[in-house]
Order: sequence, then structure tokens, then C-alpha cells
Amino acid sequence: MKLISVKNGSKKTKIIVISVAVAVAVAIIALAFWIIGAFSSEDVGNISKAAATDKNDKVVVTDEIPETPDKAILDEAKMLFVSYDYEKALELISSLDTEEATALKAEIEAEVATLAPADNYAIPHIFFHSLIADTSKAFDGDYKEAGYNQVMTTISEFNEILAEMYEKGFVLVSIHDIAGVNEDGTTYEKEILLPPGKKPFVLSVDDVNYYEYMEGDGFASRIVIGEDGKPTCEMKLDDGTITTGDFDVVPLLDAFIEEHPEFSYRGAKGILALTGYEGVLGYRTCPSYSDEPTYAADIESAKAVAQNLKDNGWEFASHSWGHRDMSKMSFENFKIDTNRWEDEVEPIIGTTDVILYPFGSDIGSWKGYKEDNEKFNYLKKVGFNYFCNVDGNRAWLQIGKNYVRQGRRNLDGYKMYYDMINPNKDWLSDLIDVEKVFDKSRPTPVPPM
Repeated sequence: MKLISVKNGSKKTKIIVISVAVAVAVAIIALAFWIIGAFSSEDVGNISKAAATDKNDKVVVTDEIPETPDKAILDEAKMLFVSYDYEKALELISSLDTEEATALKAEIEAEVATLAPADNYAIPHIFFHSLIADTSKAFDGDYKEAGYNQVMTTISEFNEILAEMYEKGFVLVSIHDIAGVNEDGTTYEKEILLPPGKKPFVLSVDDVNYYEYMEGDGFASRIVIGEDGKPTCEMKLDDGTITTGDFDVVPLLDAFIEEHPEFSYRGAKGILALTGYEGVLGYRTCPSYSDEPTYAADIESAKAVAQNLKDNGWEFASHSWGHRDMSKMSFENFKIDTNRWEDEVEPIIGTTDVILYPFGSDIGSWKGYKEDNEKFNYLKKVGFNYFCNVDGNRAWLQIGKNYVRQGRRNLDGYKMYYDMINPNKDWLSDLIDVEKVFDKSRPTPVPPM
């Protein structure tokens, strides 16, 4: 019993208040017993709180209403509807004969009537590197500052970019939603249907490896599986302790989509491009680390994290094994590099048919891959179908007879700064308001490339 205090009241006043409270409580308990006796167990189940029966046949009243199978189906259908999977949503509720299901079906069919196919050749593909979580460490004046300032994006900027693109109606799609591949290796364009005002885009992240040179510079150290079973990031603090949180693209984008599920087309996330020369996802899985006591454990941990990422909608891509300019490599070295990626990285992350060229340097001209292009033929032979370079155009797509090529746009310090200060540049206005996004903690001017 909580003591009720009366301001400036005496001890006697407090005792009287307690006595009244006790009397009221006794009356409430008596009334409760009368209600239980007056109603059947079936009636009790209809009061606002859900009722269950324990092993002694006593009625137990709880605060939670148990989820019925119909409600679970309806909730799943609503999520499918919000993420633009109309066909599956309608199929799921087809067996329900309830007022709410009928209303949802009408709402879905009304939106379906407004859908129009996206212009796949106008779909932008944006990309990032690992995000700067602590600008004071990345921009500390050492020899690495200039590079970070040019090609990295801060967490603040990334969050603003997502918010800006969301407000402009952009919807994240997979590169595999744009075009497909037949069993014989030939390619075909797919149809993406979206409501008016919605615009698809693709997102990728280069070098999701957390290289040794980044340690102590304000970046995450690796991707791990969080206590909630979802991917998150670890980060080493100055005192050597490790903390877990949203320190990079993966957990930040996951959280944004969880809050705004309509930002993702049928559960699409991004593409994570990996090299292999140190390891993947922050784990030292390259054979050059085989003498390290954590080597075997790192491989198993990386496999588990990779699977967790895929289970949560993320895709993987090759970024070559050694992060070398693949357009300039000899064909023999090109094959060695490709084979090492296949031998050392794919066993950890699984197969992928996407390659994002290091430095954005393509192995063919914009006119298309020729039949005598031995590098293309080799990549196609080992299973790659989607090839992405870096291109200055707002969107660039090429669907050849047996390949898909897409140009990517970097949203980094260099691109944002020179777009912002040069009135003759208009690189990013279709995506973001650079003035609003640009992190003022960046040292300026950003060094030219």
C-alpha cells in the first residue's frame, strides 16, 4: 500500500487517508469476486483484457491480447503491401473473410491501379565507403586525413542523405530487380512497378573489410551479430574496450528501413563489395593471417555474419581480391586475382554474380563488351553477370546480350564539396540538397582528386 501524504497534514490525517484507501481496496476486491461469479468463463474472455486458464482451471487475466492467426496474416499482408509486394499481399489475405481484410484488399487494389513501370535506364546507383563515426579521429591532421576527406562520408551526412532521398520519394531496389539472367546466361530487363512519385535507386558500399590502416581513425572495426539477432558494428575505444552500435551503413540503413519500410522495395537493402587481401567484414580471413591464434575462429565468425547479412536482405559483390585496377592488369594477373577472390572470399560469403570494379575502372568501353574481350569472358565464365563502374552521369545502364552494366555515383566529401562550391557543377541536386547534408566538421577545402 502506497502512503498518501497530505501537505502540512498531521500523522492522524495520514492514518485516516490510509484507512479510507484500505476500505476502498476491500470493496474493489469484493466486487471483483462478484463479477467472476456472475459471468461465465466465456464472458470473462470477452472483457478488454485477454483471459487464459492455468493448470488449476483458474482464470488468469493478462494485459496482452493473444494474436490470432488471422491477425498475424493480416499484419504480414500489410507489411508486404507497404513494401510494394502487392501480389503476395493479396494472395496472403485471399483466405480471410473479415471486414478488415476486405478493406485492406480494396486499398491494395486501389494502389495497384495507379502503378506505372519505372524507367530502369534512369535508376541512379549511389555508393559509399565505410562511414566516419568519429570525425575528430579521422580529421586529426595526419597523412590519412586527405584521403578520408575525399572518399569517405560521415554518419551525420549518411543519415541526412537517407532522410533527403526518402522525402524525395526514392525507394531502394536490388540490382537484380532491374534485370534478370536466363539459364543460358542471356539477360533481360525486368519491370519495377511503383506508385506515382516513387523513384527507384540502388545502393552499394565499397571495401566492407575494415582494413588495419583504419584502426584508431574513428571507424567501426567489424560487423557482428547483435543481441537482437541482427547485424550491427563493433568499434574499439581509446582505452581498448569494445562497444557495439550503429557505426556504419549496415545498421544505420537497417534501422531507417525498419522505421520507414516503404523506403525498401520488397525488402531490398544494399550491395556490400569485398576485397580479400586482409579478410572480410573486419575478420582476418586471408591465408596470410593463418598463423594468428584467432584465424580459424575469424573464418567461422565471418561466415555466420555473412549469412546473417544475407538473411536480412543484404547482397555481396566482388571488389576484386587485391583492390587493383582491373582495366590495367595483365590478363594473367587478372585471372590470378579473380581466382584468389573465388578461392578465399566466396567460401565465406557464398556465391555472387555482381562485381563492382575497384576505382570504378571498367574493363571495356561504354560501347559495350566485345566478344573478344578476354577479361569479360573470364568473369562471365566464373559466374559474374552484373558489372558496375563509376560514372559521372546521373544514371547509366546497359543491358547487353549476356551482361548488365550500371554506372555508380559517389556521395563522398569530394563530390559534395565541389558540387557545393562550384555553381557550374550540378552532380547531386536530383538526390540531395548538398548544403543541408554537408558535415561542417569536415576540413575545407576538401583536397582535389
